[in-house]
Amino acid sequence: MTDLINETIVDAMTDCLQGLRVVDLTRNLPGPFATRLLADLGADIIKIEPKSGDPARAFGKMFEALNHSKTIKQYDFRDAKDIDSIKAHLKQADVMLDSFRPEVLKGMGLDASTLHAINPKLVIVSITGYGITNGTATTKGSINHDWAHNAGHDINFMAMSGVLDQLKTAQGEQAMPNVQFADLAGGSDTAVIAILAAVFSAQRTNKGRHIAISMTHSLYQHLVMTKATGAFIQSISGEWPTPQHDLVGGALPCYRLYQTADHRYMAVGSLELKFWQGLCEVLELTELKNSHWQLGVMPNTEKSQSAINIMAETFASQTFAHWQHVFANTDVCVTPVLSLSEAKKHPLFAHQDEYEATLGWQQIQ
Repeated sequence: MTDLINETIVDAMTDCLQGLRVVDLTRNLPGPFATRLLADLGADIIKIEPKSGDPARAFGKMFEALNHSKTIKQYDFRDAKDIDSIKAHLKQADVMLDSFRPEVLKGMGLDASTLHAINPKLVIVSITGYGITNGTATTKGSINHDWAHNAGHDINFMAMSGVLDQLKTAQGEQAMPNVQFADLAGGSDTAVIAILAAVFSAQRTNKGRHIAISMTHSLYQHLVMTKATGAFIQSISGEWPTPQHDLVGGALPCYRLYQTADHRYMAVGSLELKFWQGLCEVLELTELKNSHWQLGVMPNTEKSQSAINIMAETFASQTFAHWQHVFANTDVCVTPVLSLSEAKKHPLFAHQDEYEATLGWQQIQ
């Protein structure tokens, strides 16, 4: 019975996008992950590859995880007859997703003007690195830069958006991320939002549209809290903080990583006063209960730094396993920093599928 309930929770939303027909011309990660999300909601995906195949095939397991249950076809993008075959798919489609540079679609004869002539309701979403331009610097409301045609990958988009610089160690050294934030958050997720919004509009107006997703600009938009907290620290200290000294970058004793005796880490997210004071009680550090920003103890002050030092000494006095046990049944926003292999085995992910994937949504009723 439990298994049936779990299956219903996980799979119940597969009827949401039934009937939505998507032609996916993308390769590698951002586009295929976007259409993976759409497929998980019930959309019918036709993945069209060049004759040489999607380069992601070289990664084997990743390709399977992204593209299972999609209908895969291969065409020569330089052959007129094969382009006509692609157009035939698009004539019946609701969405086309691509990740080419701005001029490529037109060169293939798959530009918006051509496609809307055969399918006016078609939603075309192009995932780009740096977006497109539409005017000059003197045109009000224009987007004007010379990056639209530049090549790049996740690390480049993260670097140009300002996001990569935010990933610093406690010593201020640049960290190299192993998660593709630009590809997935800036590209895949943003593309899905745009697709669903545009399809909703097309169903009401019978008019499609062509949308460009900029992974770099989307990431920059995601820095909303970083901009706000930086401004807050600046109002106190007179200087914009470095990432590791920002409000939620390590400046607060109640919101940072603490190393254990065996050089693992515990993540303390006790941002609100009630969680902080609960944490202090668990650790028997009642003298720190009032050392909190909501009580006027501002970050980077002597009292705040003293609390950090005491917390650091306390966590460093015991092993990772010890602190896991201590915080297993508390409600103070403290969790172990799990390795990927540990996360895979955790009960949180017991319902992962054969591709080691779990959906980010669960239907309740």
